[in-house]
Amino acid sequence: MFPLTVRMKEVLRIVIEDYIFSAEPVSSMTISRKSDLRLSPATIRNIMSDLEEMGLLFQPHTSAGRVPTERGFRFYIDYILDIHELSGAEKREIRSRYSIYQSEGKDLFREACRILSVSSHCLGLVWAPRLSELVLQHVEFVKLRKYLTLVILVSTTGIVQNRIIEMDEDLSQSDLDHLSNVLNGLLSGLTLQQVREKLFDRMRMEKHAYDRLFQQAIKLGGKAFSSFDETDVFIEGRTNILSEPEFGNISIMTDLFRAFEEKATMVKLLDKCMAPRGIRISIGSESQVQEMETCSLVTSTYGGEGRVWGALGVIGPRRMNYSRIIPLVDYSAKLLSEILDTYYH
Repeated sequence: MFPLTVRMKEVLRIVIEDYIFSAEPVSSMTISRKSDLRLSPATIRNIMSDLEEMGLLFQPHTSAGRVPTERGFRFYIDYILDIHELSGAEKREIRSRYSIYQSEGKDLFREACRILSVSSHCLGLVWAPRLSELVLQHVEFVKLRKYLTLVILVSTTGIVQNRIIEMDEDLSQSDLDHLSNVLNGLLSGLTLQQVREKLFDRMRMEKHAYDRLFQQAIKLGGKAFSSFDETDVFIEGRTNILSEPEFGNISIMTDLFRAFEEKATMVKLLDKCMAPRGIRISIGSESQVQEMETCSLVTSTYGGEGRVWGALGVIGPRRMNYSRIIPLVDYSAKLLSEILDTYYH
């Protein structure tokens, strides 16, 4: 990206790592004390000036030291950062928090979010699997009253989704049980997206001599599975970032929390996080969410059966401790995948 010398990389590393923990501009004297390069403060200032011209550092005040830019953080993460795995003790601690709760379904994702927030001291974020991507295990129809039926969908990951549909004709509970059995035999093991596609194909073939029960089942299934593109978003730990100096401005905090509450914004973030499997790091404006330009987002996908189900991550200031947050998010995603696989397969 840039033709940086070894000395320039070392100066940039020290500036960023000192800034991560102090949140204060870093001076040449600080670098001189912490560097093994044996350079004078004057030489260090010249190197810092070069890094500033490259857009990797900037000087907030004339007499102040330097702080990293968004581009500086990106270079640091891509070319300098040394990432270590979590220790065995840290992994056991995180795993033990899951075993205490034994959560299932949506509660599991909510708890995963809380654990991520507590472990990172930042804001935890978990996108539950999109309903359309869930694999159907069981469907059940329950008569509520005349022409009104409750549809209960259970996925292989333990997520239960309820919806109420209006019927064209008044069916008894016995009839609904028969229709449930027909659809379960036809659709079990498919994702809800595949279910919709299969039902649509069957509807187009309805001119063939299906018996009346089968036609009713296909018609009812078409209503029950009409739209499942939603996803649940869990966010925990908002108070964790209130103490950070970057978020001392009430207006910035208000805009940030408003963005978290907007489902469309969070789904937009999910779409970006799901594209590459594994870890993704968005610094400031890279998230393409204006309210999050003071933040960084570290996410990872999770899943099973060779498919991506959702994503989880951490939101914090741009100067978050990436060397710890990245392996934490990576391990959390792998652990959630393992738990889902253990619980439901």
